[in-house]
Amino acid sequence: MDHLLRSRAPISDAGWELLDGEARERLSSALAARKLVDFAGPHGWQYSATNLGRTAPLTSAPSEGVSGLQRRVLPVIEVRADFQLSRAELRDADRGADDVDLEALDRAAHQIAVSENVAVFHGWHGALQGIAEVSPYEQVALGELSDAYPRHVAGAVERLLCSGIGGPYGLALGREQYRRVIETAEHGGYPLLEHLAKILEGGPIVWAPGVKGAVVLSERGGDFSFRCGQDLSIGFDSHDSETVSLYIEESFTFHVATPEAAVVLKP
Repeated sequence: MDHLLRSRAPISDAGWELLDGEARERLSSALAARKLVDFAGPHGWQYSATNLGRTAPLTSAPSEGVSGLQRRVLPVIEVRADFQLSRAELRDADRGADDVDLEALDRAAHQIAVSENVAVFHGWHGALQGIAEVSPYEQVALGELSDAYPRHVAGAVERLLCSGIGGPYGLALGREQYRRVIETAEHGGYPLLEHLAKILEGGPIVWAPGVKGAVVLSERGGDFSFRCGQDLSIGFDSHDSETVSLYIEESFTFHVATPEAAVVLKP
């Protein structure tokens, strides 16, 4: 049986189509990490670990004259955001209403997208290491003035080049930093966004809610690996006469193969 239990929910096929479409729209803009790192999958709900290709010695053996090694893996993390919807609103959607209240779904979608960004860029204590945790470079502060952003981003790219890390380069910007960039035109009216894109050799500049400051990273491939088990999906939990309890869920691992391929800029 499908572990999402969607067939048990008091939601029509048209209702599920509405919810899936709304979630997809809300998630696509906020899932910054997937736009900047290597993505593999989805491999399915049964996918439980990512092979690291490494081993750890075992301190004991089952019998004399033998030794053993244990394969190292990254266990998959399951992430879930719960929400509730009104059954009356869902019935109105089936009647053709175009103003259905899906605020709870929108909020859950944003929360889980932010959690994925935070895990990839800043880590999840006890679960996985993020890019900022393992990057070996000093974290330079961006500061409050957006006019200084090109200098700091260019400095980050130069540090990557000195380490032999080729481009193009991507830039993940926290909410406040992204707002400053898109609303700023430099002297002469040249948009700051276009200036940064040239520094990055044409790489992507991404709105990344949950990121603190900014991260400059190589887009050459092979340095950062996001492996998806189950991709983001809506599941059914329970219902009563008035509400339906649902959730958005995903499973994934993240591995940094080359810590030197990213530079963190503090807010």
